[in-house]
Amino acid sequence: MKKVGVAILGLGVVGGGTYKILTENAEFYKKNHGLDITVEGVLELNRERALSLGVEESKIASNIAEICSNSDIDIVVEVMGGIEPAKSFVLAALNSGKSVVTSNKELYCKFSHELEKVAKKNGCGLYYEATCVGGVPVIRALLDNLQGNKITSMMGIINGTTNYILTKMSDCGAPYGEVLKEAQKLGYAEANPTSDVDGFDAAYKLSILSSLSFHTKIPYTEIYREGIADVDPVDIQYGKRLGYAMKLLAIGKNGENGIEVRVHPAFIKSNHPLASVNDSFNAVYITGDSVDDVMLYGRGAGALPTGSAIVGDIIYCATHQGNNYSTFKNTEKADPSTKFIKNFESEYFLRLSVNDKAGVLSKLMSHFSKHGISISQVIQEKAENGQVPLIILTHSTFENDIKKTVDEINSASDVTKVLSVVRVIA
Repeated sequence: MKKVGVAILGLGVVGGGTYKILTENAEFYKKNHGLDITVEGVLELNRERALSLGVEESKIASNIAEICSNSDIDIVVEVMGGIEPAKSFVLAALNSGKSVVTSNKELYCKFSHELEKVAKKNGCGLYYEATCVGGVPVIRALLDNLQGNKITSMMGIINGTTNYILTKMSDCGAPYGEVLKEAQKLGYAEANPTSDVDGFDAAYKLSILSSLSFHTKIPYTEIYREGIADVDPVDIQYGKRLGYAMKLLAIGKNGENGIEVRVHPAFIKSNHPLASVNDSFNAVYITGDSVDDVMLYGRGAGALPTGSAIVGDIIYCATHQGNNYSTFKNTEKADPSTKFIKNFESEYFLRLSVNDKAGVLSKLMSHFSKHGISISQVIQEKAENGQVPLIILTHSTFENDIKKTVDEINSASDVTKVLSVVRVIA
């Protein structure tokens, strides 16, 4: 029986869930994995919190040095979140010869190059399944099962908060602000929801996942990012009429002309597997040259789903000899040879309000034609107060051309305003 000592840094929602899984399933791990996994230390400022979870008082450390000097601890689990003091604590653990398991997507996204360098130097493992998509084992799939493939694209719903909000806006027709407040009351959204609703959380995860998929460093700063705060329920309802669902999508593509990585709201066909991923659930849709399409689906957050990913990494670390590191040169910035496509292609949904008079539609179409944009569908609604609601769907075109066209239309006297532009996934 192999004995494995674990320390947990932070006993919040995820840390508490991890402790619960490790202690309640201890006999299961002995029987099925031959591992005697015990929590030998925790670092938690709220001692009452630790004691209420059943942690022995003697195992509550008061500083990281106690964790690092404890010879009974083999693996340190970091679930504190944020950059500091998490970064310093992880580096201290690695420098003391202990392997690290982390759920901290911001820390790993921004500083994996530093953490991995220290891990290699000290012969330690660095595991991060829980940084992306909660309990869904997407990182292990990319590291192991899909390594025989050239991944050409990946697309995912990788933030549960925004998916919950967009699902409720679609189901109820309620405005963004109202649904956000409801999500905060239910605990799906933080008091300060910026990281989620502005797309930062998804961008951090896409940076990690696309780097693994495309075998080159994709810094989060290279990712086009747009949040959901400006999403209008009117557009969601139009999309439903046209056979689309609105999702905040993280998209990565690796083609002959380079790599494109973007996070933004988009319409996706209602018969696409991702369209049925609702509420706080997450999914990642991966396309490989041999395997074709694979979708991994499950709970993207929460104490036990994320704890499941952490414990999976603990067991993997304890049962595998040697340590695997990045398949690419892991540096702070992208490799100079990596080309990024900023002017990406997409289909587009536009909602406009135009003056109700003859010749307006013809003039409007001239702006699209000028920039080589082909129209696939036009829906003209009944005029109200001299204004005509107009929906335009385009064929695939370039982002920059759409932006130029929208700017020109907004300056035209016959058009009141382009009310919204939504990318459409073909």
